[in-house]
Amino acid sequence: MQTIETLLPNVVKYWDVFLQAIIDTLIMVSVTLALVIIFGTLIGIILAVISKGHLYQNAILNAIIPKIVNLFRAIPFVILLALLLPFTRLIVGTAIGVPGAIVPMVIAMTPFVSRQIELTLLEVDMGVIQMARSMGFSKPYIVLRIMLSEARAGIIRSFVISSISIVSFATMAGVIGGGGIGDFAIRYGYGRMMTDITFVSVIVLLVLVFSMQGIGNFILRKTTH
Repeated sequence: MQTIETLLPNVVKYWDVFLQAIIDTLIMVSVTLALVIIFGTLIGIILAVISKGHLYQNAILNAIIPKIVNLFRAIPFVILLALLLPFTRLIVGTAIGVPGAIVPMVIAMTPFVSRQIELTLLEVDMGVIQMARSMGFSKPYIVLRIMLSEARAGIIRSFVISSISIVSFATMAGVIGGGGIGDFAIRYGYGRMMTDITFVSVIVLLVLVFSMQGIGNFILRKTTH
């Protein structure tokens, strides 16, 4: 304990704040990931099935929806944070703290995930889809039970990559006082020149990223053959 207090005096001093920052980061990452999986998968399915030659091909929607998705993908996250401040206040009542960070994180990550899902679904062999159609299966059944099943491995990989990106976004959200480890590292580690806090914050983030990667790989091995 004396060694820890000697090497990491500020971490020990602000341990309660640091622990709350870790909890806030875990909340931001988990809630954002859950919402991104839902919205990203839905939009990704729509992007895939309305494309030319697919089940629900629609030239008008295919000309509009992908451009909207690309528009949000093109905006840097830090700028998006500032741009969405009024919208975030409207949705959750505040633009700071954990709730204020989740809204822009979901909006920033959903287009990325939806594009990943779209590409994965478009890689499904059209011969399988055509065979299912010839056997009388409905379009919704083909999408939900055949396409998603065939693309399962790619979809899980997309979620793993997205979860790591969400950790990065949760850290950057500290710029606007979004809470979490990023906010803690900026306010104490950078703002007050407490190097030990910055160092430990980086270590915690690395552990979080490697843990999520490991969990994702484990799920991938168990659910794909």
